[in-house]
Amino acid sequence: MTDSRSIKTIVAVLEGGNRSAVEIVRECIAAAERTNFSLRSFITVAAEHALNQAGKSDARRRAGRVLGPLDGIPYAAKDMFETRGIRTTGGSRVLENNVPDTSAAAICMLDAAGAALVGKTNLHEFAFGATGENRWAGTVVNPHDETRLAGGSSSGSAAAVAAGIVPFALGTDTGGSVRVPAALCGIAGYKPSFGLISLDGVIPYCWSLDHAGVLATSVEDLELVVRHIAKLPPATKPGAALRVALIEGCEDKCEDSVLDAFLATKAHMRRLGATFDAIELPDQSEARTVSLTIQLAESLTYHGPNLARARDRFGADIRGGLVRGQFLSAESYIQCKRVLETYRRAFAQTMQTFDVLLTPACPITAPQVGTVDVDITGQTIPVGNALTLFTSFFNLVGAPALVLPVPSPSRGLPVAVQIVGSPGSDARLFEIALMLESVCKACRS
Repeated sequence: MTDSRSIKTIVAVLEGGNRSAVEIVRECIAAAERTNFSLRSFITVAAEHALNQAGKSDARRRAGRVLGPLDGIPYAAKDMFETRGIRTTGGSRVLENNVPDTSAAAICMLDAAGAALVGKTNLHEFAFGATGENRWAGTVVNPHDETRLAGGSSSGSAAAVAAGIVPFALGTDTGGSVRVPAALCGIAGYKPSFGLISLDGVIPYCWSLDHAGVLATSVEDLELVVRHIAKLPPATKPGAALRVALIEGCEDKCEDSVLDAFLATKAHMRRLGATFDAIELPDQSEARTVSLTIQLAESLTYHGPNLARARDRFGADIRGGLVRGQFLSAESYIQCKRVLETYRRAFAQTMQTFDVLLTPACPITAPQVGTVDVDITGQTIPVGNALTLFTSFFNLVGAPALVLPVPSPSRGLPVAVQIVGSPGSDARLFEIALMLESVCKACRS
């Protein structure tokens, strides 16, 4: 994806009268259909619906009644967002014929802004995984190298944006499911503070940890979209020198290319006057257990009826997870929920003296399709655990987190950094992200 497909560029083309929304949306539909055999980024291409929305946008523009900067802009939505009259499958055979009567709140807000929904994107089944592998809908591959994974679970949304099919897409994030594919595909991805973007009308995976999110070509585009689906104050330039937190030892857990880009980003921020200090997060093996316990218990609560009526229609990985959930005790779930509150209080207190926390987005670049385990500094761990090593904890504490691509000295596969704010500091997070994006763009030129 290049700036030629950014929201700002499309708006300029529409305002200049050089192209119509129908023409632009028709190109997006053609690109989605042309690439889907290889990328598998879409489950449903909603051509008729998108062209109808684009036609209405063109009519408003001719009449001088443009709704705003998203009027006529094409986008895609992860197939967890319910869409009226357009099937919503959750990436599963269980719901392959499900056509909702209503749309999710975020979809309704984008409808009201005049955006044109091109289609529903592929995902790891019911958002149960970080790789994007799906035996029913097909595994989404990385537009930068189709032998590699796009990441998940919002894999199709990331691939569709990175391939230039649409300028932005909606996703969900329970442990990194927006940020991981954004990082692997070289685009920007944002997970808000818990509850900031409505999950009304989104198929739940784990309601205690689920966050709706956005993927786009740039931080600037992310912010523009978020302002239409959430109440976000205006961003302003940061004042005093940034106070940046770092996680003790995180640099020792990264591939060389990721480490090089992370260190380069630190150097850029230091030249801008940022100061750094290390913090410690809770033991991550314990945090992962807390997260998984809550996920399996809550996912089983939602999918229990589906499991009873259509057990064989679930993929093996989520079916196995739901079965494990049946053996969890109520005591274990409640204990983990209590630990969750402890984490949230401790993290909020830690971040009181910092503007932002900086981490690598993922410790590795996009792994090969079919990868099961990866080696990180001599330790073999499951690929999903590796991909979410730096992301999953921030769902536990409900903190806003944003991933943006950064120049890689090796110029290989995409690498990215993650910046995290204290809960409720989303506007400040965007201020810092915009500044960092500007520095990174200057380094590329």
